[in-house]
This record gives sequence, C-alpha cells and structure tokens, in this order.
Amino acid sequence: MLDLLGQSTRQNTEAVRNSACSAEATAMSGTFADNLKLPVHRWFRYSAGFSAEWAEDVIRRRGARRVLDPFCGSGTTLLAAAKAGVDSVGIEAHPFVARIAQIKAHRDVDLDDLANLFSRMRAEAWQVRPEAPTTDSRLLLKCYDTENLIALESLRRAYEIEVADCVASEPALDLAWLALTCILRECSAVGTAQWQYVLPNKRKSKVKHPYHAFEQRQRMFALDLIYARRFSGPTEVVRGDARDYADESSFDLVVTSPPYPNNYDYADATRLEMTFWQQVDSWGDLHHAVRKHLVCSCSQHSAADRMDLGQVLDNDQLEPIKSELERVCAQLDEVRLTKGGRKTYHTMVAAYFSGLASVWVALRRQIAEGGQIVFVVGDSAPYGVYVPCEVWLGELAVAAGFEGYSFEKIRDRNTKWRNRKHRVPLKEGILRVEG
Repeated sequence: MLDLLGQSTRQNTEAVRNSACSAEATAMSGTFADNLKLPVHRWFRYSAGFSAEWAEDVIRRRGARRVLDPFCGSGTTLLAAAKAGVDSVGIEAHPFVARIAQIKAHRDVDLDDLANLFSRMRAEAWQVRPEAPTTDSRLLLKCYDTENLIALESLRRAYEIEVADCVASEPALDLAWLALTCILRECSAVGTAQWQYVLPNKRKSKVKHPYHAFEQRQRMFALDLIYARRFSGPTEVVRGDARDYADESSFDLVVTSPPYPNNYDYADATRLEMTFWQQVDSWGDLHHAVRKHLVCSCSQHSAADRMDLGQVLDNDQLEPIKSELERVCAQLDEVRLTKGGRKTYHTMVAAYFSGLASVWVALRRQIAEGGQIVFVVGDSAPYGVYVPCEVWLGELAVAAGFEGYSFEKIRDRNTKWRNRKHRVPLKEGILRVEG
C-alpha cells in the first residue's frame, strides 16, 4: 500500500502511528458507554458511538460555527454542539435511529403536558390490557414473560389512543414513544450482547415491570429536559443518505464516526424495537426496512443485494486505492471458499469503500475552505485479511479534493478475542482531514 502514498503523507502517517496519544486523544478514550451518565445522551443506548464530552471539546477547541455529522446515529455530536452553543446538522440513514436522534433534540417540551400524557397512558394501559399477548412474533414471545408482554402491549395501545386523540403535543408524544422504546430491554428477561444484539437463550436476573419502568423514564426525561434548556445551539436531524445531502460550503467542522467494515449489522441491532412497533415482522424484513438505506458495512447487506465485485469496483472514485483494494477483495473471495459460511466479505469491503468515496465527494461540497473533518475510525480484518481503513479513507479524502490527512491511534481493539477467533491486531483512532 505504501507505493500509493506520497512521501510526505507516508512520513506523517508513520510518525503519528508511533507517537504517544495527545491529551485530546486521551480524553477521547471513552466510548458511548460513558454517555449513559450524561443527561439526554442516556435516554437510548446505541451500539456505536463515541464520547460526547470529547466531541464537545473538539467543537469548542476548533471554534466551530456550524457542525455536520453525516452518520449522526442517536445524536451524540448534535447534543455536544447544542451544549457548546453551535449550530449543527446530523444525517442518519437508519430511519428508526434517526427518529430517536430527532426526539433527543427536543428542548421546547411542556413538562406539565408531558406528565399528564404519561399519567393518562398508565391509566389507559390498565383499561385496555389484553388477557393474553396479542402478538404472534416469535422474537417477542421469546424475549418476555406473559405479564410483561401484556403490559408492554397495553402501553403501546395507550400510546396509539393518545396519538389518535391529539390531546398531547407532538414533542410530548414523541417522548412517550421513546420512553416505551427505551424500556423494552429493561423489561425483557433475555440478555443483550455488548453490541446490542438480543440473546434469547441468555437470561437476566433483574427485570423491571413495564409500568414502573415507564414511570421512571418520565422522571428521567423531565429532569434531563430541564438541564437541556441551557443548550443554545440549533439542531437539525435529516433522515437520509450522507451521499445525497446538498448544503454546499456551509460547514466548517465535521465530527462523526462512520460504520466500520467489520460485519456489524446495524439493522439487526434494532430488530427487537422495530418488531415491537410492528415495523418489521422478521429478520428478513430488515433489509428493505433498514439495511438497504445504509452504507454497506456487513456481509448480510452485500449478500442480500447480490453485489457483483467487478461492478462495485468499477467506480472511478476508487482509483487511488483500487489496486490494493482489488488485491484484498480477491484474497477475501479466495479465503471465503474455505469457510463454512462463505460470507461475502469481498463485495462488502469493496462496497464499503465505494460508499465512503462518495461520502468524501459529498463532504467536499459541504465543507467550507479551511474546514476540518474528524472521523473516529477503526480498521478491519474479515476472515483474517487485514483492511487498512484509516489509510484508504485518507487517500480517498485527498482524491476528493481535501488537502491532507493524519491518523492518531487511540486504542487496540478485539484484544480479548486475539487468542480465539480474531487473531489480527486491530486499532481505533482519530482520522483528521483538512479542507
């Protein structure tokens, strides 16, 4: 890969890799789990993310006037910008997660209206309680005991009644929807993996009753909304694809973390919630409901779309990394034939970088001269074949018209798996691109 790099870029990258972490990088060492202690951020645990305090520090240090997050997830960067008093826009292609980010951006909520709505819903839930679960979803029936499932279904029916009656304000109704969404895992007896997949065969010792959990969420939301009223930065969440967003030369800073090409299925991460809200009936529905809208970063996506490697690689935007990308994809195609699952990592990796190349082109239009892009990125090694993500992403950025890039390693990844299945050392860090 080094033959693709200019001398100055190579020296800079190697120097950064070998340097000790800066104070800013050390501050960033937290992850989204740290945000669960922070008001509003803690409302919904999303699988991917980074420290909100680090994002706020980046925004303040840069003196940013308008911030963009093209992969905003549940809104970490947007809330950090709002707290810093800075205008921000977030783009999220996952429709379910985008709605969560939009709701977390609410600050003008009448707390009396909110309290009255939650009180009515609890009363209505008792009145409309079915005698038995009404769902035939195998997933929901595996995840809940009879009492909790009945209670959750009654709360959902109460929410539907409130929406039809139009008594409460839209922001209050949004928060009621989010509160019910947030308690789904608290009220389930089954386990959840660290990356948020549901594990029906793993049991939990402590399970909350839905009515009690719903009331607790109301109190949390009310307290956090009082705190959030001091946030002065305007926030907008756009449901859509970062590759299609058109707002030219209006941002001076981007802070985000794109998906990693490590086969994490963002659609499956919200399957429980989307099943409960009757947006999907089965795992197979996830592709059309969610996955097809996202940048390809998992083999389920590339397999479902029946991607052809040659067609994916036939993208002029990939030219700076094409020879190395072709080599890695060919190796993945060869290795997968020796594996039982024969996962389509070869087309996944090609489609991932093709998608990110288009993102860089879009960002070049959106970033003002002198702006900066800060990506939290991680590398990948599907089937043990190493993919140098930070280098390839940096080269694609330069090809899109940016001036240069640097990378700073923050931590090692997958170390606990190294003696088992995943043996290739991986890392995570900060990719900075200058505009």
